[in-house]
Amino acid sequence: MKSVSSERKSISNRAHFFLIAAHAAALIIGAAAIFYYLVFFPPVFRGWPETTSYNSVAGWVVNEASPVQSVEVELYVDNQFVAHATADIPRADVVAAGRAKTDKCGFNFDLPTLARGTHEAQIYAVHKVYAGGAYRTLQRIGKPLRLKIS
Repeated sequence: MKSVSSERKSISNRAHFFLIAAHAAALIIGAAAIFYYLVFFPPVFRGWPETTSYNSVAGWVVNEASPVQSVEVELYVDNQFVAHATADIPRADVVAAGRAKTDKCGFNFDLPTLARGTHEAQIYAVHKVYAGGAYRTLQRIGKPLRLKIS
């Protein structure tokens, strides 16, 4: 027959084991979440969009992890896909400002015909993940642009 003291020690040992196991599980889940975020949403895209007087959205974007490779970009207006392009228009001003290593980092999208009112345009960099780009994520570049159509 076990003594009360040995029973308490056994319960205490099990409690410590479960606390250690819970902490280990939390660390593993946290590490997996960070790994997932860095693989699918790496903080390497930099750029800026702007509206132009020619009814278009233009700007620049670079991938700091691969600074001489052109980045694919997409235009969304009111959360609806509008167009896809490669940011490869020369932008010497971006290189002169020290923001890019190559001038082939510009983009320009013509806006579709929009109804009167206020609209929101957003530019996203396309990030391809894994072999051959099996997965793609979008990362917004700059801030959303407010468009007022009168």
